[in-house]
Amino acid sequence: MQINFLKKVVENTAGIEAVRIVDLLYGKKDVNEFLIAKKLALTINQTRNLLYRLSHLGIITSIRKKDKRKGWYIYFWTFNVMKSLEVLEQTLSNEINALKIKLEAKKTERFYKCKICGREANEETALLTNFVCSECGEVYGLADNAPIIEEISKKIEKLQKELNSILNEIRDEQETLDKSLANLIKREDKKKKELRKKNMKKMKMARNKLKGKVKLNTKSKKSKSKVKTKKKKK
Repeated sequence: MQINFLKKVVENTAGIEAVRIVDLLYGKKDVNEFLIAKKLALTINQTRNLLYRLSHLGIITSIRKKDKRKGWYIYFWTFNVMKSLEVLEQTLSNEINALKIKLEAKKTERFYKCKICGREANEETALLTNFVCSECGEVYGLADNAPIIEEISKKIEKLQKELNSILNEIRDEQETLDKSLANLIKREDKKKKELRKKNMKKMKMARNKLKGKVKLNTKSKKSKSKVKTKKKKK
């Protein structure tokens, strides 16, 4: 389900021609932009334009590497799944809120409709034209808001279900990210402990070597002092 949400984000952001980018990047990391262009059957500049539109919102991210043989820079792209879902969540939330405002207006205000051209106007607008349609000159009739109210209500319900699914996806993605971060911290802690252990071992070996040298020096001094004493007795 997540990939369908991502495709919707991409379509809303960069158009239908960019939707295939999701299939090329989803579940992968650092995909070569020339490979993307080849798969999309587009020029590298056309491909970059699509990718830049998505990266502007943070939906995808890139790293730049220099081609050692040719000398130019190549971009490698990765999907930011969490950001994509957050963008879609915000888009749907805005759409739902706009529909709720429209629904409230349909429930509380009176609207008038032209029987000829179908033009609709609220009461304030209709008053300005003396309840005559400004398009065809026909007198407005009172509009029946019930079908529109039902249609808007169904649309809100559908979008709310989709939004709930996205919120669940965001929760799951956050749990995955949290686990990855926890594992990373554990690995880093393990490396630090191992490094400390190695350093302690090195320090211990260094101290033991130093002690050994001190003992040898002490023995050497004692031997020299004994030789001197014997010479004096002679």
